[in-house]
Amino acid sequence: MLLTSLPDTLLTPAKLPHLSYAAPRNRFDESWDAPLSTLLGLGRAAGADFVEFFLERVNYINCLAEDDTITSISPSLTTGAGVRVFRGKADCYVSTNDLTFSGLKLALEKALSIMGLELPSGNAFIPEVVLEPLRDYGTRKGKEAWLEQCSSIREMGEILLAASDRLGKKASHVQSRRASYFRDWQEVLVAASDGTFARDIRLTQSTGFSLLCADGDHRASIGQRIGSTSQPDFLRTWDMDSTAEEVAESAGKMLYADYVESGTYPVVMANHFGGVIFHEACGHLLETTQIERKTTPFIDKKGEKIAHEALTAWDEGRSPNAFGTIDMDDEGMPAQRTLLIENGILKNFLSDRAGFMRTGHPRTGSGRRQNYTYAAASRMRNTYIAPGPYSLDDLFASIDKGIYCKKMGGGSVGATGQFNFAVDEAYLIENGKITKPLKGATLIGEAVEIMQRISMCSQDLGLAAGFCGSISGGIYVTVGQPHLKVDAITVGGR
Repeated sequence: MLLTSLPDTLLTPAKLPHLSYAAPRNRFDESWDAPLSTLLGLGRAAGADFVEFFLERVNYINCLAEDDTITSISPSLTTGAGVRVFRGKADCYVSTNDLTFSGLKLALEKALSIMGLELPSGNAFIPEVVLEPLRDYGTRKGKEAWLEQCSSIREMGEILLAASDRLGKKASHVQSRRASYFRDWQEVLVAASDGTFARDIRLTQSTGFSLLCADGDHRASIGQRIGSTSQPDFLRTWDMDSTAEEVAESAGKMLYADYVESGTYPVVMANHFGGVIFHEACGHLLETTQIERKTTPFIDKKGEKIAHEALTAWDEGRSPNAFGTIDMDDEGMPAQRTLLIENGILKNFLSDRAGFMRTGHPRTGSGRRQNYTYAAASRMRNTYIAPGPYSLDDLFASIDKGIYCKKMGGGSVGATGQFNFAVDEAYLIENGKITKPLKGATLIGEAVEIMQRISMCSQDLGLAAGFCGSISGGIYVTVGQPHLKVDAITVGGR
């Protein structure tokens, strides 16, 4: 059919400098449809296969109490946007602080030029991309008032000073004590050339203790942190007494603990933050970024047995208030649950848009980023090993001599799953019973081996807040597991 006229929605490049939009800079709403759909159409007309804009506003603050003094209050306000352009399986990403139409257009032009593309000629027409009606999780779920409902700066300081005082009264031989808190409020808007148009508001908060005790040559350092999403009253409802008591008790036991003897032992790993090893040593190997780099030993193992049949693992963004919970990912895809491993069989990888384009693994709502300066990548959310049929007593009773790893510390992981993790609080297991405390333990191994040795999982699944750094920056995640038994693992010590 020969067209004798063009729809009013089509533009020519010559008109672009004269366009004026009234989209508000202090809120992301439906009024952003017009400028973003025009820019997306411009990118597609230039030859890009796919274009995505990510807009962000952040209101962040952290507060630190050291001993009996507030030593730091650090607020931060940021606004910015990023544009990602795909051509075939290649892509590039450009970010900007300028959210005017001309500023976003300049960022798009730079991204196009990196991909060897340029704006259409003066006689070309640019169809606006038709975006879906705005999926607004912010208004749909009553998030608009969250920020003003959070604790004030004065309240933050008062609560942290009270918490630090409680810790000092419950612990002995205290050298230093800290109580810290942060609040991260974020508004995001995603618009893409496939019609995606979605907005969300996120509220992430965390608080915790750090305690150093010393008596002569004896030292013990223990920390604990809790975190939550979507709870404006989180700091006010923090049970600082129980947290302080737990940290003080752990430090007291570790202060005079014997050093562990190195060797290979059966190990019982605690729930909650014990899940950090699965997250680091295995979870990252199930992200499609690892498949793209060919750095995962599981690259072609989907549908095959990669772990003991006792192990089932999930990654999801839907657990109420968990640290990695999101209503949508940073590519606008709604949250979902993803079965990673079922009875030892690898079922799925975690995939973002780029991962789907390059590996064929379907998207799982896992496209996440630290902020607008990063392109989204496949990342974990709430990742945990599922509970099993055993009681905690069953796990201990199965071990004649081994180690109970009650509290995990920091560690490092190699590109293909080699790991070593410090144990902040450990105990000797003898004849099925916990006996004396031990310190200085380090767990050493490889994911492909350890996964086959997790033979028993108890019923007490516990989740813990964590921070994960990777290709798209630092993000909030949940780690977790029930108590579980590893049949044999190398334990470094003295």
